[in-house]
Amino acid sequence: MNEKIDRRKRYTRHALKEALVGLLKEKSISSITVKELCEMADINRSTFYGHYTDPYDLLEKISEEVVDDMYKTLNQYNFNEEEEALQMTEKILEYAAEKSDLCQVLLSGSADTTFKRQVMELTQRIIMKDYMKIMNVQEEISSYLPLLVLSGSIDAIENWLVHGQQESPKEMALLIHRFTNYGLMGFVRNESGKGYSGSN
Repeated sequence: MNEKIDRRKRYTRHALKEALVGLLKEKSISSITVKELCEMADINRSTFYGHYTDPYDLLEKISEEVVDDMYKTLNQYNFNEEEEALQMTEKILEYAAEKSDLCQVLLSGSADTTFKRQVMELTQRIIMKDYMKIMNVQEEISSYLPLLVLSGSIDAIENWLVHGQQESPKEMALLIHRFTNYGLMGFVRNESGKGYSGSN
């Protein structure tokens, strides 16, 4: 009996999740009603309220699920090692590509800013703090650098997803990794036509 209930719960949550993602492609979270979600997911309102308080609660739970998946991925790597940091970035991009529709709406203006904030907090906590120690970053600017690096990277990933992932996850990971390590100088061509020597 419990297995049947658990299966029904999983189905209901999955249906509501898919419904919300579908609606967020068309409108903002502030415009989405419980009635719309229930109609699209083909469930009744009482069932919805048995799981979530409102559309924002559903969105928050979806965001937490994705961030939790990212946390598990990030914890597999040692960020003191440059090669592993690159592999980690590639794995995150592979995850984003696999769940492209979901990640697009979570990063878009249709959702609220919760997901972006959670991703930035997670990445800063796990990666940037140690990374800045390794790079011996000046303390007086240490609060600004994670914002510059992470905001730019997240916006670049969103743009990559929206435009159909023209580059592979590996190519995007290399781009982000190069910018993180060398800034704009990582993309300056030298006299031979090749990139900045430090980025190769």
